[in-house]
Amino acid sequence: MASSRPSDHFDSPAPEPGVAQPKLGFVEYLRFFWRQLTSMRTALFLLLLLAFAAIPGSLVPQTTSDPNGVIQYKEANPDLSKVLDFLQVFDTYSSIWFSAIYLLLFVSLIGCIIPRTKHHLQSLRTKPPKTPARLDRLAGYASTAVAPLGATAAADGIAAAQRQLKRAGYRTRLYETAAPGGATELSVSAERGYLRETGNLVFHAALVGVLVAVGIGGGFSYSGNKVVVEGQSFTNVLSGYDSFNPGRFFSDDALVPYSITVDKFTATYEETNLDAYGQPIDYTVDVTTEVPGEDPEQQTIKVNDPLRISGSSAYLLGNGYAPWITVRDGDGNIAFSQPVAFLPQDANLTSVGVIKVPDALPEQLGLQGFFYPTVCSDDVCGDGALTSVHPDLRDPTLTLQVFTGDLGLDEGVPTNAYALNIDNLTQVAGGDSDAAALLLKVGDSIDLPDGLGSVEFTGVQRFVSLDVHHDPTQFWVLLFAILVLAGLLTGLFVPRRRVWVKAQHGADGTRFEYAGLARGEDPLLETAVGDIARKHSESLGLTTVAAPSASQPIRVPRARS
Repeated sequence: MASSRPSDHFDSPAPEPGVAQPKLGFVEYLRFFWRQLTSMRTALFLLLLLAFAAIPGSLVPQTTSDPNGVIQYKEANPDLSKVLDFLQVFDTYSSIWFSAIYLLLFVSLIGCIIPRTKHHLQSLRTKPPKTPARLDRLAGYASTAVAPLGATAAADGIAAAQRQLKRAGYRTRLYETAAPGGATELSVSAERGYLRETGNLVFHAALVGVLVAVGIGGGFSYSGNKVVVEGQSFTNVLSGYDSFNPGRFFSDDALVPYSITVDKFTATYEETNLDAYGQPIDYTVDVTTEVPGEDPEQQTIKVNDPLRISGSSAYLLGNGYAPWITVRDGDGNIAFSQPVAFLPQDANLTSVGVIKVPDALPEQLGLQGFFYPTVCSDDVCGDGALTSVHPDLRDPTLTLQVFTGDLGLDEGVPTNAYALNIDNLTQVAGGDSDAAALLLKVGDSIDLPDGLGSVEFTGVQRFVSLDVHHDPTQFWVLLFAILVLAGLLTGLFVPRRRVWVKAQHGADGTRFEYAGLARGEDPLLETAVGDIARKHSESLGLTTVAAPSASQPIRVPRARS
C-alpha cells in the first residue's frame, strides 16, 4: 500500500530506551516539598483537615472544660476510654496530632502570604498597560459615531474620560500612538480591583493572626471549674478551684483575688406544654462580686450570658442539688454537717453523691447515695426501683449506703471528692449488708447500725458549677476574626477589571471607542463598560453605538441637540 505522507516528510528518530531525568538532591527535594506545603491548595486542605480534627472535641467531653464529664464518660465507657485516652481525644485541642495540623497550616499560610504580598506590592507600583490595538475584540465594546472634532477636542475628550474613570476608582494612564494612515490615537488605560487581592491577603494574614492569637492565648490563659452551693463563696485563688488547667506560661500573678458569692439559683421549668413538661426554660444565678479596691456589686449569670470580672469570664456550666446532711458519730458528736453536691445523672436530676466523714468515732464513715428531687410514688413505680420524675423539688428523697473503715484521707494523697473507694471498706447499710439502705425525707434522722451514730437529712440547697476562663488574647482573636470576614467578602465581591477609552482622530473627524477586560469572573463587566461609554459620550454630546451581541443589544442613546 502506497504511503500517503508528503514526499518531504521526515520521520524523527526513534527515542532511545529510557528517559534521562535530572536527579534531585537533598536541597531539590526540600525545595519541592516546601513548594507543595506553601501552595494554596495545601493550605485549604489543611484548613479543612483542622476543621475535621476539631470534631472529636465536640463529641467527647474535654478535660480542660468539663473534667467531671470526662470522669463520668470513663466510668460509663471503660474500654472505649482507654483507646480515646491513648489517642488524646479527651485533650483534643492540645493533642500531638491536632497541634501538628495547626503548625503545618501556620507554616503553609505564611509561605503563601509572603510571596503573594511581594508580588501584590509590585503590581500596585506597575502602571496600567498600553491600550490594545483592537478594542473591538474585547468585552463590552462600544463606540461613538464619527464626529467632526479636532485634535484638541479629542484630547479634551480623553482627559474628560480620565477624570471620569478616576472618580470611579480607577488608576489611569494616558497613551498616544500613531496609527496607520497618519491618524493619531489618544487613549486612557484604566484598571481597578487591586482591593480584591488586598482582601485575599488580609484574609490569609488575619487567619494567621487568629492562629497566633489562639496559640499565645493558650499559653497565658487558664480555666478552672468550681462547684458553689447557694450561700457559699468562691475566691479566685489556686486553692479555690476544684479543677484547674493553666496554660504553659501561666503564673500565679495572673489570678486577681476577686470573690463570687452565689446568693440564689433560680430554675424555671415548662409546666403547661405536656410534650415538653419538666424541660428547663431558664436558669438564673444571682451573685455578689467583690474585686479588691472596689465596692461589692450585684450581678447575674445566665446560660450564654457569662459574668465578666477582672478580665475573666465565669460561665454557668451546670447545676444540681446539694442535700444538707448532718452526721453524728457513736458518741453523739456532730462529725459532719454541710450541704453536699450530688451530680445529676438524667434530665430529671436523679443525682449521685458521696459523703466522707473522717472525724467520726469510733470508725470513719463513708456514705454514697442517690437523691431524687421528685421521687416516683409506689403506685407508679411498683417495681421498687426509685427514680425522679421531675427536676424540681416536689418530693425530695435521699437514699444512702453506709460504709466503715479507713477512707484513705490521712495519707495526704489527693482523692476524688465525688467517688468512694470501697475496696477496703465494710458495708453496714444497704447492698449485701444485714441492714437496709437508709431512706430519708427532709427532716428525717435515722440511727446507724452497731451504734455508729446517726444521719439526718436537714434540707436541700441548689449548687452551680462555674467555669472560669481567662484569655488575654480574646480581643485580638475577635479583631482578626472580623478581618478574616472582611477580607473574604472583599475578595469575593470586588471585581478586577481593566477599561480603555480610545480616541481615533482622522481627516474626517474623531471616533471614541470603549472596551474592558476582566481578570476572573466579572458578570457586570459589559454593564460597567456600557455605563462608562454612555456617561462619557453624553458629556460630549455624541451618540453611542454598542457592538451587537446576544447578551447586550445595540443601544443608541439620544444625542444632545
